[in-house]
Amino acid sequence: MRNVVITIAASLVPSVALACPVCFGDASAPMTIAANRGIWFMLGVVAVMLSAFAAFFLYLRNRGRLAADSAARTERPETGFQSHRQGQEGTA
Repeated sequence: MRNVVITIAASLVPSVALACPVCFGDASAPMTIAANRGIWFMLGVVAVMLSAFAAFFLYLRNRGRLAADSAARTERPETGFQSHRQGQEGTA
C-alpha cells in the first residue's frame, strides 16, 4: 500500500518524477556523451558474449556431426563388401 501511495504522490508532483540531470540535461554535455558511450560499450559487451555463445554451440554442433560421421565410418567399412554382421544388430 505504501508503494501505491508513493507512486500516486510522485505522479501528482511532476518535479519529483523528472529524469536525472544527465538524461534531462544538454545532449552535448560531457556527462551525457560519457553516459551514451557507456551504454554503447555495455551493449557491445552483450553482443560479443551472445556471439561467443552462438559460436560455441555451432562448434559443438559441428564436432557432434564429425563424431557421428566418424562413428558411422568405423561401424561399416568402405571396402566394397558387406560385413557379415550387418542386419544382426541387437541379437545374440
